[in-house]
Amino acid sequence: MPAVDVSGEFETIAKLLAPLAHPEWGRGLVDDVAVVPSRPGHDLVLTNDALVEGVHFLPDDPLDTVAQKVLRVNLSDLASKGVEPFGYLLACHWSPRCGWPERQAFAEGLARDQKAFGIHLLGGDTVVTPGPASFSVTLMGWAKAGRVVSRSGARPGDAVFVTGRIGDGFLGLRAAQGALTLAPERIAALTDHYRRPMPQTAFAEVIRDMATASLDVSDGLIADIGHIAEASGVGIEIDLERTPVSLAGQAWLETRVDRQAAFEQLATGGDDYEIAFTAAASDEAALRREAERRHIRLTRVGQVVAGSGVEVRFEGRPVALARAGWTHG
Repeated sequence: MPAVDVSGEFETIAKLLAPLAHPEWGRGLVDDVAVVPSRPGHDLVLTNDALVEGVHFLPDDPLDTVAQKVLRVNLSDLASKGVEPFGYLLACHWSPRCGWPERQAFAEGLARDQKAFGIHLLGGDTVVTPGPASFSVTLMGWAKAGRVVSRSGARPGDAVFVTGRIGDGFLGLRAAQGALTLAPERIAALTDHYRRPMPQTAFAEVIRDMATASLDVSDGLIADIGHIAEASGVGIEIDLERTPVSLAGQAWLETRVDRQAAFEQLATGGDDYEIAFTAAASDEAALRREAERRHIRLTRVGQVVAGSGVEVRFEGRPVALARAGWTHG
């Protein structure tokens, strides 16, 4: 533990983070470990994602929304695997801009989403850094033994689906940077999506029971579907014009001269945190009923075929993409 700002660290833990801890498993955040009892007949599933200032969030983003985003990108991972979340470990690397009011805002964001998604803080660490600020969450959940959906189960003949709307992450970043010209309510909706994406946790049970392969859309719809194709050893055909967009996304599309190029940007931009998955084509009607029950938009965007890689088409014509999505350094 560094020798700088030690009293501030303990005060942050005691006053801001300890109230968020699970009343039993987190041990009040005064111990070095969390103790989680086993759950018979279930697998413990873990995922980890980090956000870095200037890379995953903007330097002037409010820290309550940063807290919510770092939870939600992890919740999205578990939802896409059909997993029920219960708790998380948190690492905070506070930069000089993270004074006490900013730390309070961060804790308030965590508290709101803990209540919304039924999870608790179990432990972690806080340190100070010259910058930039960064935050990491390891989220844990339960899945019925042997029932965690992977990327590798897609089969020729399966249909390819995506929940929600694609492209709002790409447009949301531009909106937050002041680089879009749309109606104020559209700008507000897109900025909110970028700062606080909504994971499709309500669809996790359906994914567990009906998906053959699944992941969340973080790198871009085309890139992430490509991950399924590669892991499953199959080809996937995607109809780009079927990409589902929001009202704000549609408003932006109407300003574009080259509609194909615009859809390419939306489908490769990333940061959407929807669920892309494959399922038996014969299950489509049942999937749509389950989505409607949960008020979730569901779109069929393609099909799984024998072969390899992703073939993208726009209005029936093959498309050669300059890039499929975000690549990590």
